[in-house]
Amino acid sequence: MSIEIEKDVLENACKEVIETILFCLPNSFKGTIYSVGKPPYLIAERITSGVIDRTKNEISWGLPERSEYNPPGKAWVNYKDSPNRPLEAMAWCVETQRSWTSADPRTDARSVRLQVEGVLEDFHHMEPVLVRKADLSLDLAAPMEYPKNDDGRILWQESDYVVVGVVKIHFVPYTIRIGSPETRVIKRLSLTLGTQLLSHHLRLNSMRAIQQLAMDRLNACNILADSLRNAITKSALIFSLVKMEMGHLREQWEQLLLEARHEKNKKAQAVKMLDDLLNREFPQDSDPLRMDLMDVQKRFMELSLPPERGEAWIAMQIEERWKDILRRFPKEQETVNLIREGIRELKEALHYGEDPDVLRTYLKIPEDLKQAWVRIIYQNADRFNGSSLGELIKILANPELGIPSRERSRKMLIQLRVLAENMSQLESNTNFLLRKVLNGGDNGALTELLSGKNASA
Repeated sequence: MSIEIEKDVLENACKEVIETILFCLPNSFKGTIYSVGKPPYLIAERITSGVIDRTKNEISWGLPERSEYNPPGKAWVNYKDSPNRPLEAMAWCVETQRSWTSADPRTDARSVRLQVEGVLEDFHHMEPVLVRKADLSLDLAAPMEYPKNDDGRILWQESDYVVVGVVKIHFVPYTIRIGSPETRVIKRLSLTLGTQLLSHHLRLNSMRAIQQLAMDRLNACNILADSLRNAITKSALIFSLVKMEMGHLREQWEQLLLEARHEKNKKAQAVKMLDDLLNREFPQDSDPLRMDLMDVQKRFMELSLPPERGEAWIAMQIEERWKDILRRFPKEQETVNLIREGIRELKEALHYGEDPDVLRTYLKIPEDLKQAWVRIIYQNADRFNGSSLGELIKILANPELGIPSRERSRKMLIQLRVLAENMSQLESNTNFLLRKVLNGGDNGALTELLSGKNASA
């Protein structure tokens, strides 16, 4: 396709659209989605086909045994309109970026089987899947070379879009017509599919950019790679990456403060004290509990959580384990007090970067910039929103900040903001369709969808 997507994710996305259409439109019984590759070859390849049973309960998947569009597909030069070759609806959809409805295959000028084999095709509707050129050209080094039709005219020269796929839906005879509500539903879902594919394309690009970072960003790459195997509409991935980057920025900020004040890492000191107590005060037969607690405290050192979430993490993961080990192996009050003091210091260390006394002594950046910076990176990440992300990007553009990864983090957050905007559009459209169509939305809701009042979805 004109966009890069993992094969299994692409197939799942296509199946979701086919399922939606076949369950939604009562007279539809079969759906196929084709990918259209990069110019100039525009290879049309069948991705998946599904046939629903008469009860509208189960869909059977698979490609036909014989088809020119089965992998590896069919190039533009072999299906475009040419003399002495049967006209194909595929050529029309790709070249004109418009749909084709076969309301009566006997009079359909592009009924290939009728022309070649003398066999009537099914009544069907074909809809191109469009993506903006501008969205795809963000990472291209050179302009795209577009092919020509048989008259020598360059395809899509005056269009803002490229065709990345074609949706074909088969209907019960004489139940589909040009411009009917069914065709408009298919058009709307093809727009949804285009948005999904673009969003995943941007995700994949983000993953590649992250993989080029230092080893301390490897966890982000792994999370991204794992998340990409999930459903495309899961926008939690974007939020996770933003929180990771925020944690990375907090770590750098606290390191600057520690160096300026010639102090040691208070979080590391608190964990070391607790580890020493475990090794010194608890017997060998406590090893399973003791080693588990030490592993959790080590894991906490690898995290960078905002204060509120960090305190909750300590309470659930560390304090509870200390209570368990003390119940099994009771200690004198003096030892218990030391443990409590270590946990208290661990929680206080979470606030080091926003401590007023610490901030007062750091004079290397302007006071107003310092206050805005601290406020935004230490806010509760569960309430982080688009406006906060925009403010953070603006602050990172200021060279007076002095954070080592300032420019790299700014570029990454800009990419994530663009991706979030695409995901917001995708989620809005998908939720609307699921709520109003798949779950039996009333006629008024369906009319609202078809009339384009939810075009921003």
